[in-house]
Amino acid sequence: MNIGEAAARARLPAKTIRYYEDIGLVRASRKDNGYRDYSPEDVMKLGFLARARRLGFSIADCRRLLSLYEDKSRASADVKALAEKHLAEIDARLAELQSLRATLAHLVEACHGDERPDCPILDDLARGLDE
Repeated sequence: MNIGEAAARARLPAKTIRYYEDIGLVRASRKDNGYRDYSPEDVMKLGFLARARRLGFSIADCRRLLSLYEDKSRASADVKALAEKHLAEIDARLAELQSLRATLAHLVEACHGDERPDCPILDDLARGLDE
């Protein structure tokens, strides 16, 4: 199938598929006219990559996951370790976002939001300039 049909089936933009080819994640065969020709297995790999990326896995992690998927002698412990590492990274980002939210919520609450020029939000942001 052509790249347009593969993109529709994998729910990925054609540009992303071309990028995945450029970096060696997938390799489509070529027809005599030079056009890409995707097999059902290629589309499955593209869907696999799309799902992994939506879960936030990096390209390097996607490469490793795809390698593990294709290795029928793999140990599921290897897959789990990779997923646990990613989960820990997500948890760390969530904690950072919660801290940012708490700080900003405090600043918003402290600001009167009226016609006066004093503003705790701007004061806090300017405080970083003195450091």
